[in-house]
Amino acid sequence: MGSNRRERRFKLRGGVVSLDFVNTVGSRLTDPPSEYLRSYEDLLDWARQAGLLSPEETEGLSRQAMLDPEGARETLSRALALREALHRVISRAIAGESQDETDLSALNRELSVALSHLRVMPADGTYGWGWDWSGDDGGAPLDSPLWSVAKSAAELLASPKLGRVKLCAGEGCGWVFLDESRNGSRRWCDSRDCGNRERVRRHLARKRASDS
Repeated sequence: MGSNRRERRFKLRGGVVSLDFVNTVGSRLTDPPSEYLRSYEDLLDWARQAGLLSPEETEGLSRQAMLDPEGARETLSRALALREALHRVISRAIAGESQDETDLSALNRELSVALSHLRVMPADGTYGWGWDWSGDDGGAPLDSPLWSVAKSAAELLASPKLGRVKLCAGEGCGWVFLDESRNGSRRWCDSRDCGNRERVRRHLARKRASDS
């Protein structure tokens, strides 16, 4: 990666990879929201921090992106389209609304690509799932970070855990997370962040009310 480039740091609060991916937009419900995936390198930073890529794999993809900038741009464009389709699917699921076929088709297209790379592989004397990285042209597959996202999203949508996905109650936040608290009472993507801001906001509102 370019040595003069500063790595973007991501907050992973979704609880599963696909929700962390949806949360690569800051203050989603404000106008305008903050885009965190502005380049293919940002996508690689996110994937490595989310545990989807090793440092070596990240380096290999970064080199491949320099050799194929058009392919890197196309992959970023696919990533953003997948993210927004996922956001709409998850939002409708939370609201109990029926799904838009277009968004499910967008997910299923990426899922179909991902599953074509999924293999059963030997792992420590047993077997496990793994990704086959051998690309047609011998280069590292630029879209490999999207494979785990699509698989994670499909698994979440098809599981009872979908009922535990919530929208952060922070004003303007719009982040989604899997509420795994025992009594299902989690309200914030992070109580130290959005939760704290909300507590300060309420305190100031009470103070203004008592002052007047």
